[in-house]
Amino acid sequence: MSREGQLVPPGGSAIVVGSFAMSDGQWFERHQHGAHQLAWARSGVCAVRTSDATWVLPASMALWIPAGTTHSTGAVRAALLRSLYFWPERCPVRWESPQVVAVSALLRELICHLAEDGLDAAARGRAERVVLDQLRPVSVATVRAPMPDEPRARRVARALVADPADGRSLAEWGQVVGASGRTLARAFVTDTGMTYGQWRTQLRLQAAMPLLAAGATVASVAHRVGYGSPSAFVAAFRRSVGVPPGQYFAPGESEPG
Repeated sequence: MSREGQLVPPGGSAIVVGSFAMSDGQWFERHQHGAHQLAWARSGVCAVRTSDATWVLPASMALWIPAGTTHSTGAVRAALLRSLYFWPERCPVRWESPQVVAVSALLRELICHLAEDGLDAAARGRAERVVLDQLRPVSVATVRAPMPDEPRARRVARALVADPADGRSLAEWGQVVGASGRTLARAFVTDTGMTYGQWRTQLRLQAAMPLLAAGATVASVAHRVGYGSPSAFVAAFRRSVGVPPGQYFAPGESEPG
């Protein structure tokens, strides 16, 4: 398998498609590209991590990763990645931050079409223009739980990464790490831009997404990440992401046949 991103577009083209078969849990190390990337899994579920965010992407969604963005890409569930690489000087899209993109049935077929060998320049050019026209962000929020810089707050954060269901209050954590609850609360707001409660919700959802993508039930995931009931988990997911988990992970029309 070629290393992700070591691809060169055919002469005059704006887009090249890289195909990568990935086993369950396999990841490419952190890296960046000189080209924009659209990370998509034709089958299975892929995930992308940047320094402060994680996206879990069923086949109905892809992630636009601007050139120069440091990230790692992996398979939450065994996947066939069909990543598109867009050469910036030939690409009219100017998004400066990662964007979730809906993968319609048409876009899916165009990606597979561009992955074929032997396309002539005219056919490739037509397909590329339609691909660019199909790139539409979807209104789902990014789940992000950046780590605080303050050492004692970071110890709390790392413990919660290891066990998202830990329900201790900041006052209780303060007794463990040697700081008052108020000091820890200030550190979370200053370093992450979120209150401790908001940050913990984001962390729990970030931990839940790979489990849901792997087929775990909402009830089991809710318990595993610290929610007292499935309904409370679904409500938190909807508030933070914009849609309930069943809709986010629904195959929809973009599920490959």
